[in-house]
Amino acid sequence: MESLPSILTPDLGLLFWMLLAFLVVFGVLAKFGFPVITKMVEERKQFIDDSLRKAHEASERLENIKQEGEAILQEAREKQAQMLKEATETRDAIVEKAQEKAREEGARLLGEAKAEIEQEKQAAIADIRKQVAALSVEIAEKVLKQNLQGDKAQMDFINRMLDDVEKQ
Repeated sequence: MESLPSILTPDLGLLFWMLLAFLVVFGVLAKFGFPVITKMVEERKQFIDDSLRKAHEASERLENIKQEGEAILQEAREKQAQMLKEATETRDAIVEKAQEKAREEGARLLGEAKAEIEQEKQAAIADIRKQVAALSVEIAEKVLKQNLQGDKAQMDFINRMLDDVEKQ
């Protein structure tokens, strides 16, 4: 068999010194290195846990803000609907009031017009009565002045009087 290098088949002395060096390095690392490494790992773990907790809190806050935003938006919609309803009611009331006022004004104007027409009618009737009375007096006066004989003379006289009235 060929002789293998001594590193592959170490003798007992080399194995002892390698084990001793390993234990010294392991002891130094255990005393000084591992606590620092575990502390850094713990700090990193704590930082990650804090970041996850803060992210979860931020997510919850964001969800709450979304819900509050929806609630505010819903409230704004309700207020808008209420304002539109009130505006519609106000508009309807104003229109109704204007229509009622227009009806009252129309009735008042119609009443005034009827009263004026009635007044003018009464004035016209009074004027006609005056004219009829004056004509009657005039006709009676002429009839009395003239001594009429017979129906034909009376009819001719009445026709002449009516023709005179129509000419005036």
